[in-house]
Amino acid sequence: MTERDVFLPVGAQPTLDALVDQAVAAEELGYDRAWFPESWGRDAVTAIATTAERTDEIGLGTSIVNVYSRSPALLGQTAATLQESTDGRFRLGVGPSGPIVIENWHGMDFGNPLRRMRETIDIVKQVLTGEPVQYDGECFELDGFRLRCDAPEPAPPVDAAALGPKAVELVGRFADGWHAVNYTRDGIEERLEDLARGADLGGRDVDDLRVTLSVGCCALEDEERANDLVAQHIAFYIGGMGTFYRDNLARQGYDDLANEIYDAWQEDERDHAIDLVKSELRDQMGAAGTPEDAREELEQFETIDDVDAVYISFPRGATPEEIHETMTALAP
Repeated sequence: MTERDVFLPVGAQPTLDALVDQAVAAEELGYDRAWFPESWGRDAVTAIATTAERTDEIGLGTSIVNVYSRSPALLGQTAATLQESTDGRFRLGVGPSGPIVIENWHGMDFGNPLRRMRETIDIVKQVLTGEPVQYDGECFELDGFRLRCDAPEPAPPVDAAALGPKAVELVGRFADGWHAVNYTRDGIEERLEDLARGADLGGRDVDDLRVTLSVGCCALEDEERANDLVAQHIAFYIGGMGTFYRDNLARQGYDDLANEIYDAWQEDERDHAIDLVKSELRDQMGAAGTPEDAREELEQFETIDDVDAVYISFPRGATPEEIHETMTALAP
Protein backbone atom coordinates (compact mmCIF):
# COMPACT_ATOMS: atom_id res chain seq x y z
CA MET A 1 0.00 0.00 0.00
CA THR A 2 1.34 3.42 -0.96
CA GLU A 3 2.17 5.57 2.04
CA ARG A 4 0.92 9.13 2.25
CA ASP A 5 3.42 11.68 3.57
CA VAL A 6 3.32 15.44 3.94
CA PHE A 7 5.90 18.04 2.89
CA LEU A 8 5.70 20.76 5.49
CA PRO A 9 5.39 24.35 4.24
CA VAL A 10 8.27 25.90 6.15
CA GLY A 11 8.10 29.24 4.36
CA ALA A 12 4.36 29.66 4.91
CA GLN A 13 4.53 29.48 8.69
CA PRO A 14 5.02 32.65 10.75
CA THR A 15 6.89 30.91 13.58
CA LEU A 16 8.76 27.70 14.35
CA ASP A 17 5.99 26.81 16.79
CA ALA A 18 3.39 27.11 14.02
CA LEU A 19 5.49 24.84 11.81
CA VAL A 20 5.75 22.21 14.52
CA ASP A 21 1.99 22.48 15.04
CA GLN A 22 1.60 21.41 11.40
CA ALA A 23 3.70 18.30 12.06
CA VAL A 24 1.67 17.50 15.18
CA ALA A 25 -1.52 17.88 13.13
CA ALA A 26 -0.06 15.58 10.44
CA GLU A 27 0.56 12.90 13.06
CA GLU A 28 -2.98 13.26 14.43
CA LEU A 29 -4.37 12.98 10.88
CA GLY A 30 -2.52 9.73 10.26
CA TYR A 31 0.20 10.77 7.78
CA ASP A 32 3.10 8.33 7.62
CA ARG A 33 5.94 10.84 7.51
CA ALA A 34 6.57 14.58 7.62
CA TRP A 35 9.33 15.93 5.40
CA PHE A 36 11.10 19.19 6.18
CA PRO A 37 12.65 21.21 3.35
CA GLU A 38 15.61 23.51 3.77
CA SER A 39 16.20 26.40 1.40
CA TRP A 40 16.85 29.91 2.71
CA GLY A 41 14.44 30.04 5.63
CA ARG A 42 14.39 27.98 8.82
CA ASP A 43 16.92 25.19 9.01
CA ALA A 44 15.51 21.68 8.87
CA VAL A 45 17.59 20.26 11.71
CA THR A 46 16.20 22.53 14.43
CA ALA A 47 12.67 22.06 13.11
CA ILE A 48 12.93 18.25 13.17
CA ALA A 49 14.54 18.15 16.62
CA THR A 50 11.77 20.38 17.98
CA THR A 51 9.09 18.28 16.28
CA ALA A 52 10.57 15.08 17.71
CA GLU A 53 9.87 16.38 21.21
CA ARG A 54 6.18 16.93 20.43
CA THR A 55 5.36 13.83 18.38
CA ASP A 56 5.50 10.10 19.06
CA GLU A 57 4.94 8.05 15.91
CA ILE A 58 5.11 10.00 12.66
CA GLY A 59 8.27 9.49 10.63
CA LEU A 60 10.44 12.57 10.14
CA GLY A 61 12.95 13.41 7.44
CA THR A 62 14.76 16.06 5.45
CA SER A 63 13.64 16.72 1.90
CA ILE A 64 16.12 17.93 1.21
CA VAL A 65 19.32 19.25 2.76
CA ASN A 66 21.93 20.13 0.17
CA VAL A 67 25.34 18.48 -0.10
CA TYR A 68 27.31 21.74 -0.24
CA SER A 69 26.56 23.81 2.86
CA ARG A 70 27.42 21.02 5.32
CA SER A 71 30.35 18.65 5.04
CA PRO A 72 29.53 14.96 4.54
CA ALA A 73 30.89 14.18 8.01
CA LEU A 74 28.65 16.82 9.58
CA LEU A 75 25.67 15.43 7.67
CA GLY A 76 26.53 12.03 9.13
CA GLN A 77 26.75 13.49 12.65
CA THR A 78 23.44 15.27 12.10
CA ALA A 79 21.73 12.11 10.86
CA ALA A 80 23.01 10.15 13.85
CA THR A 81 21.82 12.81 16.29
CA LEU A 82 18.38 13.17 14.69
CA GLN A 83 17.94 9.40 14.64
CA GLU A 84 18.59 9.50 18.39
CA SER A 85 16.28 12.45 19.04
CA THR A 86 13.43 10.90 17.03
CA ASP A 87 13.79 7.45 18.61
CA GLY A 88 14.55 5.86 15.24
CA ARG A 89 11.99 7.72 13.09
CA PHE A 90 14.44 9.68 10.91
CA ARG A 91 15.38 9.47 7.21
CA LEU A 92 18.08 11.72 5.79
CA GLY A 93 17.21 13.18 2.39
CA VAL A 94 20.04 14.90 0.51
CA GLY A 95 20.45 16.46 -2.90
CA PRO A 96 22.56 18.93 -4.85
CA SER A 97 19.95 21.72 -4.89
CA GLY A 98 20.91 24.11 -7.71
CA PRO A 99 23.40 26.86 -8.59
CA ILE A 100 21.00 29.70 -7.74
CA VAL A 101 20.81 28.60 -4.10
CA ILE A 102 24.32 27.18 -3.70
CA GLU A 103 26.16 30.09 -5.31
CA ASN A 104 23.93 33.07 -4.50
CA TRP A 105 22.91 32.07 -0.97
CA HIS A 106 25.71 29.84 0.31
CA GLY A 107 28.46 31.50 -1.71
CA MET A 108 29.90 28.18 -2.88
CA ASP A 109 30.82 26.89 -6.31
CA PHE A 110 28.20 24.53 -7.73
CA GLY A 111 30.75 22.13 -9.12
CA ASN A 112 30.33 18.49 -10.21
CA PRO A 113 27.05 17.89 -8.33
CA LEU A 114 26.74 14.20 -9.17
CA ARG A 115 30.21 13.34 -7.91
CA ARG A 116 29.69 15.41 -4.79
CA MET A 117 26.38 13.72 -4.05
CA ARG A 118 27.81 10.25 -4.57
CA GLU A 119 30.76 10.94 -2.26
CA THR A 120 28.50 12.53 0.34
CA ILE A 121 26.26 9.45 0.43
CA ASP A 122 29.32 7.19 0.73
CA ILE A 123 30.81 9.18 3.60
CA VAL A 124 27.54 9.62 5.50
CA LYS A 125 26.99 5.88 5.42
CA GLN A 126 30.54 5.27 6.69
CA VAL A 127 30.03 7.77 9.50
CA LEU A 128 26.80 6.06 10.53
CA THR A 129 28.57 2.71 11.01
CA GLY A 130 30.55 4.16 13.90
CA GLU A 131 33.75 2.80 12.41
CA PRO A 132 36.78 4.96 11.50
CA VAL A 133 36.15 6.81 8.26
CA GLN A 134 38.72 6.33 5.51
CA TYR A 135 37.82 7.97 2.23
CA ASP A 136 39.87 9.02 -0.79
CA GLY A 137 37.63 10.72 -3.33
CA GLU A 138 37.74 13.50 -5.89
CA CYS A 139 35.88 15.95 -3.65
CA PHE A 140 36.78 14.71 -0.17
CA GLU A 141 39.61 12.97 1.65
CA LEU A 142 38.95 11.84 5.22
CA ASP A 143 41.20 9.91 7.56
CA GLY A 144 41.36 8.87 11.18
CA PHE A 145 38.08 10.00 12.77
CA ARG A 146 34.98 8.15 13.88
CA LEU A 147 31.81 9.14 15.69
CA ARG A 148 32.61 10.05 19.27
CA CYS A 149 29.16 8.90 20.35
CA ASP A 150 27.55 5.50 19.80
CA ALA A 151 26.45 4.82 16.24
CA PRO A 152 22.66 4.86 15.80
CA GLU A 153 20.94 1.50 15.76
CA PRO A 154 19.47 1.14 13.28
CA ALA A 155 21.28 3.60 11.06
CA PRO A 156 18.86 6.01 9.40
CA PRO A 157 18.33 5.46 5.68
CA VAL A 158 19.93 7.96 3.30
CA ASP A 159 17.66 9.09 0.46
CA ALA A 160 18.54 11.41 -2.40
CA ALA A 161 16.70 13.74 -4.74
CA ALA A 162 17.58 13.57 -8.42
CA LEU A 163 16.18 14.75 -11.74
CA GLY A 164 18.18 13.56 -14.75
CA PRO A 165 18.79 9.97 -15.89
CA LYS A 166 22.38 9.70 -14.61
CA ALA A 167 21.47 11.30 -11.29
CA VAL A 168 18.59 8.87 -10.73
CA GLU A 169 20.81 5.96 -11.73
CA LEU A 170 23.32 7.14 -9.12
CA VAL A 171 20.59 7.11 -6.49
CA GLY A 172 19.75 3.53 -7.43
CA ARG A 173 23.38 2.49 -6.99
CA PHE A 174 24.19 4.19 -3.70
CA ALA A 175 21.18 5.62 -1.79
CA ASP A 176 18.33 4.00 0.11
CA GLY A 177 15.55 5.93 -1.59
CA TRP A 178 14.70 8.42 -4.30
CA HIS A 179 12.81 11.70 -3.92
CA ALA A 180 11.07 12.39 -7.23
CA VAL A 181 10.16 16.07 -7.56
CA ASN A 182 8.67 17.88 -10.57
CA TYR A 183 7.43 14.80 -12.38
CA THR A 184 4.28 14.14 -14.37
CA ARG A 185 2.30 10.97 -13.83
CA ASP A 186 3.50 9.65 -17.18
CA GLY A 187 7.02 11.07 -17.14
CA ILE A 188 8.24 9.31 -14.00
CA GLU A 189 8.22 5.93 -15.75
CA GLU A 190 11.53 6.40 -17.60
CA ARG A 191 13.28 7.59 -14.45
CA LEU A 192 12.04 4.54 -12.55
CA GLU A 193 13.82 2.48 -15.20
CA ASP A 194 17.00 4.47 -14.52
CA LEU A 195 16.60 3.80 -10.80
CA ALA A 196 16.26 0.06 -11.44
CA ARG A 197 19.31 0.08 -13.72
CA GLY A 198 21.35 1.85 -11.02
CA ALA A 199 20.26 -0.67 -8.41
CA ASP A 200 21.31 -3.50 -10.72
CA LEU A 201 24.72 -1.88 -11.30
CA GLY A 202 25.15 -1.63 -7.54
CA GLY A 203 24.15 -5.27 -7.00
CA ARG A 204 21.03 -4.21 -5.13
CA ASP A 205 17.32 -5.00 -5.26
CA VAL A 206 15.36 -1.98 -6.46
CA ASP A 207 12.41 -3.14 -4.35
CA ASP A 208 14.48 -2.30 -1.27
CA LEU A 209 14.61 1.38 -2.29
CA ARG A 210 11.86 3.76 -1.17
CA VAL A 211 10.48 5.90 -4.01
CA THR A 212 8.78 9.06 -2.74
CA LEU A 213 6.89 11.17 -5.27
CA SER A 214 6.07 14.82 -4.62
CA VAL A 215 2.61 16.07 -5.66
CA GLY A 216 1.51 19.69 -5.39
CA CYS A 217 -1.89 19.71 -3.71
CA CYS A 218 -4.63 22.12 -2.75
CA ALA A 219 -8.10 21.00 -1.64
CA LEU A 220 -10.56 23.84 -0.99
CA GLU A 221 -14.26 24.42 -1.32
CA ASP A 222 -13.21 27.31 -3.58
CA GLU A 223 -12.27 25.12 -6.54
CA GLU A 224 -10.95 27.96 -8.71
CA ARG A 225 -8.68 29.25 -5.96
CA ALA A 226 -7.26 25.76 -5.38
CA ASN A 227 -6.48 25.24 -9.07
CA ASP A 228 -4.94 28.71 -9.39
CA LEU A 229 -2.62 28.14 -6.43
CA VAL A 230 -1.31 24.80 -7.69
CA ALA A 231 -0.84 26.10 -11.24
CA GLN A 232 1.07 29.13 -9.95
CA HIS A 233 3.31 26.87 -7.86
CA ILE A 234 4.13 24.61 -10.81
CA ALA A 235 4.77 27.59 -13.10
CA PHE A 236 7.12 29.16 -10.54
CA TYR A 237 9.33 26.08 -10.37
CA ILE A 238 9.46 25.58 -14.13
CA GLY A 239 9.95 29.25 -14.91
CA GLY A 240 11.63 30.79 -11.90
CA MET A 241 14.00 28.30 -10.28
CA GLY A 242 16.76 28.14 -12.86
CA THR A 243 16.71 25.70 -15.76
CA PHE A 244 16.77 22.36 -13.95
CA TYR A 245 13.01 21.95 -13.58
CA ARG A 246 12.36 23.27 -17.08
CA ASP A 247 14.80 20.75 -18.53
CA ASN A 248 13.35 17.96 -16.42
CA LEU A 249 9.87 18.66 -17.78
CA ALA A 250 11.26 18.78 -21.33
CA ARG A 251 12.75 15.30 -20.86
CA GLN A 252 9.27 14.02 -20.04
CA GLY A 253 7.94 14.90 -23.50
CA TYR A 254 6.92 18.51 -22.86
CA ASP A 255 9.81 20.30 -24.57
CA ASP A 256 7.83 23.07 -26.27
CA LEU A 257 5.54 23.63 -23.31
CA ALA A 258 8.42 23.70 -20.80
CA ASN A 259 10.24 26.35 -22.80
CA GLU A 260 7.11 28.42 -23.34
CA ILE A 261 6.34 28.44 -19.61
CA TYR A 262 9.95 29.28 -18.79
CA ASP A 263 10.15 32.10 -21.32
CA ALA A 264 6.83 33.60 -20.22
CA TRP A 265 7.90 33.59 -16.58
CA GLN A 266 11.29 35.10 -17.35
CA GLU A 267 9.67 37.84 -19.43
CA ASP A 268 7.33 38.70 -16.55
CA GLU A 269 4.31 37.31 -18.40
CA ARG A 270 3.43 35.19 -15.40
CA ASP A 271 -0.31 35.04 -15.94
CA HIS A 272 0.38 33.47 -19.33
CA ALA A 273 2.75 30.93 -17.75
CA ILE A 274 0.12 30.02 -15.16
CA ASP A 275 -2.58 29.70 -17.83
CA LEU A 276 -0.36 27.31 -19.78
CA VAL A 277 0.05 25.12 -16.71
CA LYS A 278 -3.69 25.18 -15.98
CA SER A 279 -4.69 24.19 -19.50
CA GLU A 280 -2.02 21.62 -20.37
CA LEU A 281 -0.17 20.39 -17.31
CA ARG A 282 -1.88 20.89 -13.96
CA ASP A 283 -3.64 17.52 -13.72
CA GLN A 284 -0.42 15.71 -14.73
CA MET A 285 1.60 17.28 -11.91
CA GLY A 286 -0.83 18.12 -9.12
CA ALA A 287 -4.06 17.38 -7.30
CA ALA A 288 -6.40 20.34 -6.82
CA GLY A 289 -9.97 21.50 -6.65
CA THR A 290 -12.71 20.59 -4.22
CA PRO A 291 -11.76 18.11 -1.49
CA GLU A 292 -13.48 15.31 -3.40
CA ASP A 293 -11.79 16.14 -6.71
CA ALA A 294 -8.36 16.60 -5.11
CA ARG A 295 -8.61 13.25 -3.33
CA GLU A 296 -9.50 11.47 -6.56
CA GLU A 297 -6.60 13.10 -8.41
CA LEU A 298 -4.12 12.31 -5.64
CA GLU A 299 -5.14 8.65 -5.73
CA GLN A 300 -4.12 8.50 -9.40
CA PHE A 301 -0.52 9.25 -8.37
CA GLU A 302 -0.67 6.56 -5.70
CA THR A 303 -1.48 3.88 -8.27
CA ILE A 304 1.79 4.39 -10.18
CA ASP A 305 3.77 1.16 -10.09
CA ASP A 306 6.92 1.19 -7.93
CA VAL A 307 6.02 4.42 -6.11
CA ASP A 308 6.12 3.61 -2.38
CA ALA A 309 5.00 6.95 -0.96
CA VAL A 310 3.40 10.14 -2.19
CA TYR A 311 3.94 13.31 -0.27
CA ILE A 312 1.53 16.17 -0.58
CA SER A 313 3.20 19.54 -0.90
CA PHE A 314 1.44 22.86 -0.66
CA PRO A 315 1.45 25.81 -3.06
CA ARG A 316 3.72 28.73 -2.23
CA GLY A 317 0.78 31.12 -2.17
CA ALA A 318 -1.46 29.12 0.17
CA THR A 319 -2.29 30.62 3.55
CA PRO A 320 -1.79 28.62 6.78
CA GLU A 321 -5.57 28.15 6.90
CA GLU A 322 -5.64 26.78 3.33
CA ILE A 323 -2.74 24.49 4.13
CA HIS A 324 -4.57 23.09 7.15
CA GLU A 325 -7.76 22.66 5.12
CA THR A 326 -5.84 20.75 2.42
CA MET A 327 -3.96 18.61 4.93
CA THR A 328 -7.22 17.64 6.59
CA ALA A 329 -9.04 16.94 3.33
CA LEU A 330 -6.26 14.69 2.00
CA ALA A 331 -5.45 12.85 5.21
CA PRO A 332 -4.97 9.07 4.82
